[in-house]
Amino acid sequence: MTDISAFGIRVRLVASTTFPAGIDITQFADDADSLDVPQQQIADKAMGVNGDLITWAKANPLLLTLNVIPATDDDRNLSVLLEANRAARGKRPARDVITVTAVYPDGSTQTWSNGAITDGVPGKALASSGRIKTKPYQFAFENLART
Repeated sequence: MTDISAFGIRVRLVASTTFPAGIDITQFADDADSLDVPQQQIADKAMGVNGDLITWAKANPLLLTLNVIPATDDDRNLSVLLEANRAARGKRPARDVITVTAVYPDGSTQTWSNGAITDGVPGKALASSGRIKTKPYQFAFENLART
């Protein structure tokens, strides 16, 4: 029998300037994918004028999105990271180099390295249900290693 449960996953995030000792993330949202890795294009393609297929490798950043429960310690820490790396008038971004390691319930790990936080929601938004919306935090990385 194969068990594909994600119950018990934990993520360790190290940000070179903002969180050099690292933070643990375990408070994942129930209304959005907790840890999302989208499909990635690794090659592009075209057809020559005589109908010949042409392909070539294409480098793209590895994207990772974390969704945590609003108003938790994990949300506050990721908000601090987002704000520290946000450029604004009279404010210099931290330029954190980020490493994220996910430890799955089966003991396997995935480590994304040499990355940056690229997207996030800087304030609290409310859903029509009266609930605070889950804020996605998106990262882009150069490398991924699995064990």
